Amino acid sequence: MCLGVPGKIVKIGQSAFELATVDVCGVQREVNITLVCDNDPKTLLGKWVLIHVGFAMSIMDEKEAKNTLDALLSINQLDQELNDFEGLRPVALN
Repeated sequence: MCLGVPGKIVKIGQSAFELATVDVCGVQREVNITLVCDNDPKTLLGKWVLIHVGFAMSIMDEKEAKNTLDALLSINQLDQELNDFEGLRPVALN
């Protein structure tokens, strides 16, 4: 199952067409912000966004983001989503 995961924007470029860096529970990845950036991307720095398949889909408040992360942790879905967020790791073959 694919879920949207909340992440905090920690680094931003000069335009909406540059990827932003988001932090999800200590894991940082670059995401596309064009769907949530209406004007100056610098206004998004420090904001929480809902991330799905590499795109920031919507802006959310911090309380909602933390509640969502807590809910995902409680149903053991966050580990799966973080693994997907980090990308597949090579598996050693014997």
